Amino acid sequence: MVVTIRAITLGDAAGYNAVLGAVAREQKYLRMTDAPPIERTRNFVAHNIERRNPHLVAVNQDVVIGWCDICREPDMARHVGSLGMGVMSGFRGRGVGSALMKSALAAAKEEGFKRIELEVYASNTKAIALYERFGFEREGLRRKAVCIQNAWDDVVPMGLLWF
Repeated sequence: MVVTIRAITLGDAAGYNAVLGAVAREQKYLRMTDAPPIERTRNFVAHNIERRNPHLVAVNQDVVIGWCDICREPDMARHVGSLGMGVMSGFRGRGVGSALMKSALAAAKEEGFKRIELEVYASNTKAIALYERFGFEREGLRRKAVCIQNAWDDVVPMGLLWF
């Protein structure tokens, strides 16, 4: 398997939307249950490119199989970014998430981010382990913060600081 990690382009919007939708429909990892309409996805990608927010895709045989984005929140300081990522189910456990994370964090450092934050479901122990390997620390616990398929789960806020 040959996977390329690279910055997203507007031409990747449909592929990114497809992966986002596939991961969302699993109803295990994301709060959304499907991808947004393609036009909203295109606007999100264009906004990230314009604002120089790190937004990377993993591509296998010209097909987007994963993404990692670090977005500045509109009203937050420019040094803070919120991380989101996902990998198609058939490509998990093969280092794709690690490769995406490594590249996204390097791009974030280059762009002057000093704090990266994220939220992850407590049941997603593999993702938590990945984040901790890259230096993220748990910053609390939001008990029973989500209900997915009639099961309650805690949310773990995590942060990474570069000061």
